[in-house]
Amino acid sequence: MASDTEGDRADTQEAKLRDADIVLRIEAAELTEAFDLIMQRYESKVYRLCLAFLRDRAQAQDAAQESLVRLWRALPKYDGRAALSTWIYAIARNWCLTCLSAKRRTVSLSESYVRAEVDMLAAPESQDASDQAHALRQLVAELPEVTRRIVTLFYFEEQSVAQVSELIGLAQGTIKTHLFRARALMLARMESLGLANFENWVSGELT
Repeated sequence: MASDTEGDRADTQEAKLRDADIVLRIEAAELTEAFDLIMQRYESKVYRLCLAFLRDRAQAQDAAQESLVRLWRALPKYDGRAALSTWIYAIARNWCLTCLSAKRRTVSLSESYVRAEVDMLAAPESQDASDQAHALRQLVAELPEVTRRIVTLFYFEEQSVAQVSELIGLAQGTIKTHLFRARALMLARMESLGLANFENWVSGELT
């Protein structure tokens, strides 16, 4: 527990040093210059975070753009208490959660809707039903929501545990727990389906 806390503090300090040039511009009220640097450094990362939450490229693009607009409006209020990257990801994450909440309110939970969702998840993306990459994505789609986002960022977007921790807003130890549980669930499921060597898809150090 202590090592995780120390690691989180070290990562926070590293993040602050990484964006010190941007923070200096914010403090000097050079907001346009600061935002230009933010766009260069974080635009693609914000989009990937939105994609992990929303699972739809068009919606993720819209959410990323809105998040950046909100970030620009809030930029004068940044006070430096959190690392700049953490603050940016929090804005994007909160907007994605708002989008998801609105989507849930407008979607009918009728039997026909549920059946259509099941059919969509079950539909093969290729003619090869044994394709392991497709099978992996199917299993990821069945994971609990937060775990699915973490797995998507770690395995498909190739983010480190520290990066996922910052993107999702959970401690690194919690991220590792989600990854270990997801790995165990997916391995067991793949073994039950008779698909060999699946461990190759979910191997790697959780660092």
